[in-house]
Amino acid sequence: MSDVLTIRGLTVDYPVRSGLLTSRKHRAVTDVDLTISAGQTVALVGESGSGKTSVARAIVGLAPISAGSIALSDQLLDRRGSRRLRQIRRTVQMVFQQPGGSLDPRMSVADTLEEPLHYLMHLNSRAIRARVSELLGLVGLGQQHLTRRPRELSGGQRQRVAIARAIAISPSLVICDEPTSSLDVSVQAQIINLLSRLQQELHLAYLFISHDLGVVRQIADVTAVMHLGRIVETGPTERVLDAPRDDYTRALLSAVPSIEREASAMTDTAKSISAGE
Repeated sequence: MSDVLTIRGLTVDYPVRSGLLTSRKHRAVTDVDLTISAGQTVALVGESGSGKTSVARAIVGLAPISAGSIALSDQLLDRRGSRRLRQIRRTVQMVFQQPGGSLDPRMSVADTLEEPLHYLMHLNSRAIRARVSELLGLVGLGQQHLTRRPRELSGGQRQRVAIARAIAISPSLVICDEPTSSLDVSVQAQIINLLSRLQQELHLAYLFISHDLGVVRQIADVTAVMHLGRIVETGPTERVLDAPRDDYTRALLSAVPSIEREASAMTDTAKSISAGE
């Protein structure tokens, strides 16, 4: 199985201006190693500010690489990002947390899906129309959605459009940055099922960034836990979530509400009330 993403020793520093003539750096990511193979889903989890999104931004050339290396399908992205963004976008696409914010409100669904096909694949009009129709079918939308704008779609429909746009040019890796956190629970399940089906049909690899460990358990083959810019634990998802080895991972898991714990607490409370305590 070939690797579509190989990260070695990645360090990301952001410049921070501290005065008129002086500046310093904020280290967001330190010495991160990560590998994703074709058809695999790797989840990157951790609290807000742990560095998850900075890793994603470095992969797509939007964050500075201070040290280390990133290779996309064996093509090295150097620290200056000298591989053009257009080349990166042919290999990697992103699905964002807020589909309403990631879609241009002025563009119809047709315009949104046609844009990457025109600029990145240089297809003719007939081929573009055929590909757009195929994409709608892949994500469970109909031809009636083509003329609609984001405000005329539900949250789930908007995310389906965002996913269709991401897979339009057949990337090898899709970065999903909290793709379900803004959706209702029932819609979350539909989107997760859609991502899983597309992975099987198109042999996609996913970097799935999330704080929802329930969703991670459902979709990820491997889970990497980030804390203060470092990966502190990596392994098969079931092992990491059921038998964590790092103290931070255990703390992260203990902070997740448990149905069993909540039910037990409610029972204890009811008993106390009945006893007149």
